Amino acid sequence: MATLQVQRVQLAFADRDILSEISFTLSEKSRSALAGGNGSGKSTLLKVISGHMSADDYAFSATKGMRISYLPQSDIVFEDGTVYQEVEKAYARFDEMLEELHVLETKLASVKEEAKTETLLLRLHEIQEALLNDGYYSRKELIQQVLFGLGFSALDMDRPTREFSGGWQMRVALAKILVENPTIMLLDEPTNYLDIEARYWLKNYLKVFDGGVMIVSHDQGFLDDTVNEVYELFQGKLHRYSGNYTQYVKQRELEIAQLEAAFKLQQEQLEKTEQFIEKFRYKATKSKQVQSRIKMLEKLDMVEVPSHLKQLSFSFPPAPHSGNDVLIIENLVKRYPTLEIFSDFSLLVNKGERLAVTGKNGAGKSTLLRIISGQDAEFSGTVRLGSNVSVGYFAQDTEKTLTPTNTVLEEIASIASTADLPKLRNYLGSFLFGGDDVFKSVSVLSGGERSRLALLKILMHPVNLLVLDEPTNHLDINAKEMLLKALKQYDGTMIFVSHDSYFIEHIATKILYLTEDNPPELFDGDYEYFIYKLEQKEKVEDRKKKVPTSTVEPAAKSALSYKEANRKKNRLSTLRRQCDELLKAHELLLEKIEQTEQLMALAENYSNAEKITALVQKKENLHLAMEQEEESWLSLTMEIEALEDELA
Repeated sequence: MATLQVQRVQLAFADRDILSEISFTLSEKSRSALAGGNGSGKSTLLKVISGHMSADDYAFSATKGMRISYLPQSDIVFEDGTVYQEVEKAYARFDEMLEELHVLETKLASVKEEAKTETLLLRLHEIQEALLNDGYYSRKELIQQVLFGLGFSALDMDRPTREFSGGWQMRVALAKILVENPTIMLLDEPTNYLDIEARYWLKNYLKVFDGGVMIVSHDQGFLDDTVNEVYELFQGKLHRYSGNYTQYVKQRELEIAQLEAAFKLQQEQLEKTEQFIEKFRYKATKSKQVQSRIKMLEKLDMVEVPSHLKQLSFSFPPAPHSGNDVLIIENLVKRYPTLEIFSDFSLLVNKGERLAVTGKNGAGKSTLLRIISGQDAEFSGTVRLGSNVSVGYFAQDTEKTLTPTNTVLEEIASIASTADLPKLRNYLGSFLFGGDDVFKSVSVLSGGERSRLALLKILMHPVNLLVLDEPTNHLDINAKEMLLKALKQYDGTMIFVSHDSYFIEHIATKILYLTEDNPPELFDGDYEYFIYKLEQKEKVEDRKKKVPTSTVEPAAKSALSYKEANRKKNRLSTLRRQCDELLKAHELLLEKIEQTEQLMALAENYSNAEKITALVQKKENLHLAMEQEEESWLSLTMEIEALEDELA
């Protein structure tokens, strides 16, 4: 098994240890998440491992021939070539082999004596086999499969990469990493720029990927489905937890409870010690005791809770009363000069419903929310709010709702009521803006901090219709969990756009699915069926068996009912298990037949009529049993193939 052993990674900036004595092992079977707070060094560690950044100290050992590919979190720009040409550069790893192939072919064309060609032909055959087995000759199909899965169309293949936005260029970069087929992939926030369909496709792709993966991600559902171990980076140290991300959180909750108890005890001891020092600082008779306690304080290791696991503490204010029909949309038509977003679209949202709007990027999700919130009036048809409905709108581009020159405290004070002014510091503390953070300029805040501040602004005024456009963008997993808890307790109506499957699953009562090519589809409270359809649409074949030319499945193939499909899946699992058992039994029979033949070949047996007759009869019985098992196996495989076709 190919392995990478990382040893003693040490990196410091000024007097702060970013990475301290970090050692761990990744293999071609690894499915790992890298967790930690913002600024803890996760991206830095991936850059060091991949060779994109040097460390103060770093040693490693890797299996010969291991290839490591790294996807950064952002800032990749492609200027030259088309999308297809850029991704095809991932096959540069075959350049030396192709050059050798060309040299061999040239030599073979000039050699006349057959005896001199044997070695050349043997090497030529080896190279051709390697190229074939590694998928070089089927590269076009694989490149198309990956690009289609990540949301590109057939027309995009020949478009220059410079025409695409930063988010789509990051998808091109991700496609190159996947096509490289490395031994280990290091992926830093790979889902940041992916819509829900592309996320499901990537998740399914990683399931059949035969190399190792280490992922940094804020998508808990994605991590739960793709990893089986979590490495936490905290205060420069790395700790491993087995299980997926949810299991890691549960383990950490127990540890943090103990940590918080130790922190409370430590604070009490500190307070008593500081009181003693202050009381007896100037008494000569107590000077030794005072100095002793001062030294003790200087050496004390302070207990600290990891920043990415600190909990927000907030709840939405009670929603004012509204009528039962909260939003009425009738015959909505929305067009841009070259694109039609909605045509004769109608929708009714009732009081208390939580409507998730999801689908491909560019299908009109944010446009719909801007229309509902009154930010976009360029449409035809009817969009009407119900009786006494008040709207709180969270924009995807939070910078448009914040004033960059304000401090955090000034930003909240600008919309707060007089009664709330004395409580502003408490509100901000609940949103993890503590101490001097409240005097930071809005312009220097991170994306996650801006999102938290924009959410707090909505909280300052009670509303009964929350319209949230990607509220989890830039939030870490813990902040998402706290927002999730607050939204679950919210007693108003909610319409939100999200690509986060975990968030949708735990909040939505209805799902509006938007695509570019089909009319909007409303799923009434059946999240499992919605996910089933996405899984079917975005499934990925194991490319060792087959590389499909397209990941888009015909609609007719997913027409089975959810329950019927589950029944057939269970039957398929049973048949496969029985098939495996028959194959094992078949191998045992072959061994027994071989042993019997060896006994028949012994002189003391074949010269003894009684012994040889018994052995011949035994061999015939074994062959008869094997034929019966082969018939059973053939029957099972036929049924398996039929079920696989129905479920495909």
